Amino acid sequence: MMKRSVYLDCAATTPVDPRVLAAMRPYFEQEYGNPSSLYEAGRSAKEALDGARKRVAAVLGCSPDELIFTGSGTESDNMAILGVPRWYRRKSESVSPVISASGTGGPAHRGHVIISAIEHHAVLNAAEHLRKEGFEVTVLPVDQYGFVSPEAVRAALTPETTLVSVMAANNEIGTIEPIQEIGKAIRDWKREQGRKPTEVPFFHTDACQAAGALDLNVQKLGVDLLTINGSKIYGPKGTGVLYARRGVRLEPLVYGGGQEQRLRSGTENVPGIIGLATALEIANTQREAEGQRLAGLRDRLIAGIMERIPKVVLNGHPTERLPNNVNVSILDIEGEAVLLYLDAYGIAAATGSACDSESLDPSHVIVAIGRPYEYAHASIRFTLGRSTTDEDVAYVLEVLPGITEKLRKISPVKLDLDAGKAVGSGASKDTASAFVGMGRPHWEKGKKC
Repeated sequence: MMKRSVYLDCAATTPVDPRVLAAMRPYFEQEYGNPSSLYEAGRSAKEALDGARKRVAAVLGCSPDELIFTGSGTESDNMAILGVPRWYRRKSESVSPVISASGTGGPAHRGHVIISAIEHHAVLNAAEHLRKEGFEVTVLPVDQYGFVSPEAVRAALTPETTLVSVMAANNEIGTIEPIQEIGKAIRDWKREQGRKPTEVPFFHTDACQAAGALDLNVQKLGVDLLTINGSKIYGPKGTGVLYARRGVRLEPLVYGGGQEQRLRSGTENVPGIIGLATALEIANTQREAEGQRLAGLRDRLIAGIMERIPKVVLNGHPTERLPNNVNVSILDIEGEAVLLYLDAYGIAAATGSACDSESLDPSHVIVAIGRPYEYAHASIRFTLGRSTTDEDVAYVLEVLPGITEKLRKISPVKLDLDAGKAVGSGASKDTASAFVGMGRPHWEKGKKC
């Protein structure tokens, strides 16, 4: 068998599109001015920055002044999750100890944030930091497919809620969330409470994985804040943007020269921002055609794995999922071992056993949808991209069954697929009912912290 090079980890990062690199290059070499400077080189950089802002705004369906460029999707998430609750609590405290953030009177509140159990760690860990600051945090459970219920969001809202954050599409299992319905539920609740659109609670979505696959028009989605980054859409790493609707107030994370509307100080990364804008435009232009192509390859890979390998479970919704996402638990083996064997064959993929190589915690997403720990440790994620071909899928289907058979022969753990229980020396206790929120810290499912 001839070894191929097959990259199937596009949810982790993507290569920079040559068109993006070409657009960025002049701003490294010729147009290198500081956009805050008043002389010609600075004015030229400022003009390019403003142009990029308009291009991103056109894709998102918002005004350019509603965009804040950042250094990553993680920073954008942190700006939203930390910035909104902190600003509105400070406002409440500064106005009067007996005036609430909504302006309706009553005791000053601690502040309340709602997130889902399957958010990215950028959201989960930021919310945990808020909890340590005295904010109340509600973590909503999801169903077996990873769906967040709009009704559950509405039921969790309180007069003290300042922010709700639910990701547009999950980075691990690919499930696409009902963002429009959740947004409507929040707006309906606000109207019933007599609150204006510019009053809390606001709705944020992490759309890093959805960019390039779904329509991110913020007016259609009904969101107040939205996060995207460049590295998932064939743009440069170290770039991100936060959309914040007019009227939403944020506490800055970074102080200094007052760039980005005094919300994100520091000299703007002009080449990176140009690259992000170009990548987003390209991704949006070819979104439908590429989505159809990838969905066909995705479905072929899922069907092939299910047909050729026994004891495999598909994680995430079978149809309401990102067109490039395949996440399966191949039972009786460890995901990390599969990755090492795949790598030996030139295939790059990911596992749900850990968010990063330094953690041994099982995927909080797989466990949140009700799978036992062993299913999480056995999960493999293939995320296809622009370079993925029919031949690549055929190669994976040729290699993976043999790897699985070899590893199962030496595995000490055997899972009962129907009962969801593990037997053998490696089995954990209470495996069917265990729940982990995000590794560290551990969230209690559906409870307020």
